Amino acid sequence: MSGPAPVAAGPDFAARDAAIRILTYTPIRRREGVPQDLFDTYWRDVHGPLCARLPGLAFYAQHHVARERGANLWPLPDGVRPLDTVLDGLVEIGFADAAGQGRFEAASPLLFSDERNFIGHDVAYALPDGARTLVDRDPDPVPNRIEPGHRLHLHLHGTGTDAFRDWAGSFAAGLADAPGIVKVRLHRPEPYHNAAPAPAAPGVDHALPRERKRVAIVEVGWTDRLAAEAFLAGDAYAALAEGLATHVAALGAFLVTRQCVFIRDGVLTTAGLRGSRPAELIAALGALNQTEPAVTRLFRGT
Repeated sequence: MSGPAPVAAGPDFAARDAAIRILTYTPIRRREGVPQDLFDTYWRDVHGPLCARLPGLAFYAQHHVARERGANLWPLPDGVRPLDTVLDGLVEIGFADAAGQGRFEAASPLLFSDERNFIGHDVAYALPDGARTLVDRDPDPVPNRIEPGHRLHLHLHGTGTDAFRDWAGSFAAGLADAPGIVKVRLHRPEPYHNAAPAPAAPGVDHALPRERKRVAIVEVGWTDRLAAEAFLAGDAYAALAEGLATHVAALGAFLVTRQCVFIRDGVLTTAGLRGSRPAELIAALGALNQTEPAVTRLFRGT
């Protein structure tokens, strides 16, 4: 089910993400031999609610991406290579504080032992200072829906130096001022080291090539693709992109097709409590009784 497309004017809800003070950002690829529909359903309705129930967790969001719809999503200047990697999803796992992260990590073997059932490759980038949301005009803090607009995650693979991080911040700020923008969120994780693979999921590949170890990631959403293309073809973007070839060696653009938030501010959503597809059914039928405390207590075991 898809909700109404957020508008590119009106209130800005970026401040609500300030409570997510520590974050991991994890690109994932489905396991070879697992069909796409089975991967999506298992991730949404089995693995997602399991993750959301672990202690200490404050925020958990899945971004499903379309591996077969990656053509012409972002212009590449001379000197910047297209990123040669295939992904099926992107995960944000957030904590309000280090104590919450510690409780989650102590319980995480329950979660990570499940990954081999449907994930072939993933890596958890660490953001000990969290991410930065520059603008968010979506009034829904816990979407569980098909993406109604045009949303990309840009993976910018650069030097990992302070200059690269500063440039990524300026680049994201420029995108936040673009016409038709709904959301811009910037992740600047610490460099990833293959000698310390993460997450600790057995039977899953966690190795990265050199160009993916030092990254900045920008989530950027427009009301629709035409608004995005108009901006990317214009002079304002040409000026903004002048530093790309200086700071970025390779760029990957991943098209988001669905968002599922399972917990925010430590409170389970209906998707976190019941699964993403059951939550869609409840919303589609307006089954308000399914959200009443007497019912939800049965699923919480309280």
